[in-house]
Amino acid sequence: MKQAYIFPGQGSQFSGMGKNLYDSNTESKELFEQANDILGFRISDIMFTGSDEDLKQTNVTQPAIFLHSVIAFKTLPDTKPDMVAGHSLGEFSALVANSSLSFENALMLVSIRAQAMQRACEMNPSTMAAVLALAQNRVEEICEEVMRETGEVVVPANYNCPGQLVISGSVKGIEIACERMKAAGAKRALILPVGGAFHSPLMLPAKEELAAAIDATHFNEPSCPVYQNVVAKAVTDPAAIKRNLIDQLTGAVRWTQCVEAMITDGATHFTEAGPGKVLQGLVMKINKDMVTDGVN
Repeated sequence: MKQAYIFPGQGSQFSGMGKNLYDSNTESKELFEQANDILGFRISDIMFTGSDEDLKQTNVTQPAIFLHSVIAFKTLPDTKPDMVAGHSLGEFSALVANSSLSFENALMLVSIRAQAMQRACEMNPSTMAAVLALAQNRVEEICEEVMRETGEVVVPANYNCPGQLVISGSVKGIEIACERMKAAGAKRALILPVGGAFHSPLMLPAKEELAAAIDATHFNEPSCPVYQNVVAKAVTDPAAIKRNLIDQLTGAVRWTQCVEAMITDGATHFTEAGPGKVLQGLVMKINKDMVTDGVN
């Protein structure tokens, strides 16, 4: 029986996020203020009183979710996980939780990542779509067919849980793929209101920028394994953790496979630290016998 801590990614933000932590805990307040200083603007004010539109700005969204997740984790009485994992952006929170990264260094990398991704989105008009109730291999086949026949970029981006897969690519490629997914029997193939094609080759400019920052950052020996998105298995070598974190920007988030690997390695209890309960729901859809809870 092992305890796993999991950390959410972009999309979990909401106005007022983290204010309860700021108001109720001195250490949490200090971390928020430290983050304001590091980022050069009062992100805490935007988190606590900003509009939904304010929180959708990538340079705000990613640091905000990271902050909420890490600070929520630090309020827990037992912060010695047996294993950790994060969904996309959440992988940075997980790497603070297992001591691979300091809070300060992780926040700087998240900020660099967010800004680099925003620039990449502006360079290439692109989007993502959720595909429901279509077999994983069929989704993969259709993506390959569209790329081969049209030259447009379309790839699987998020393997969230059985029957829920997100694809990513050019606007035209995603539109064609969605029509083919529905014709193949998908319950839904819905284009998402996102700014770009995350976890696809269209993020290559951002990947190069983030790689330079990660390579220049010190990573410690982790206190426990991290199950990284692109390889979906336990990783403890700092050099490998760096490489996988870089590859994640253009590679798929294999969340289903990560959770299955953690269960195979003994996880029985999953605690989600951060805004929302999305990951708890996904874990239960992957394996209904797991115990899940959360702190936010």
